[in-house]
Amino acid sequence: MLTVELHAHSELSYDGRDPVEDLLQQAATVGLDALAVTDHDAIEASLTAADLAPDYGLVGLPAMEVTCEAGHVLAIGVEELIPPELPFAETIDRIHDRGGIAIVPHPFQEFRSGVLANISQDELTAADAIEVYNSRLLTGRANRQAKRFARRNGMPMTAGSDAHIFEMVGRAVTNVDADERSVDAILDAIVQGRTSVEGRRTPWRVSFMQAAGGVKRKMSTRVQRLWQ
Repeated sequence: MLTVELHAHSELSYDGRDPVEDLLQQAATVGLDALAVTDHDAIEASLTAADLAPDYGLVGLPAMEVTCEAGHVLAIGVEELIPPELPFAETIDRIHDRGGIAIVPHPFQEFRSGVLANISQDELTAADAIEVYNSRLLTGRANRQAKRFARRNGMPMTAGSDAHIFEMVGRAVTNVDADERSVDAILDAIVQGRTSVEGRRTPWRVSFMQAAGGVKRKMSTRVQRLWQ
């Protein structure tokens, strides 16, 4: 059984803070087996993390968090950028075409770009798995809704810390019953539903700090673009 962090952000995300080396070191320190860096609509840092991961005793999963028309989708196992703002179904197809799997994070949280604000539950079943535990929760209601949906539709379940600072990496993990310690084996096991999840809430003060920092950096980026 491998412990895998499937949802973490580096400084390349507009709302991230830390370089991939810090994320990798934290993953190794807390005893994880694999890490996916899932930056918003960017993949360069994740590819770097995947290359460096063996130096930390980890399997590195190249990945990104895609902003499609409906909301956010995790593209795990891709090595090329998936363009943003495509329809949900096309985003899923692009991920599959590039050899990856599509996991929908926080699908019931509209204020965090959960896709169910814009697509039907039937459409959601086109994904390969559902994130049923996201550490950045308020009441936990959205996580429970996601878990019920996954169970009702027989969909594989994952967890993710949604870490935007390195200290939160490993806060929520997916236990993957993989045949071997490799990217392909991990992806295959997830799709086949050989997973279980565990996690702890991100402290509220950290969640608020991450959110505030993200808004500040996003506004700064917009201002810089206006002046270019």
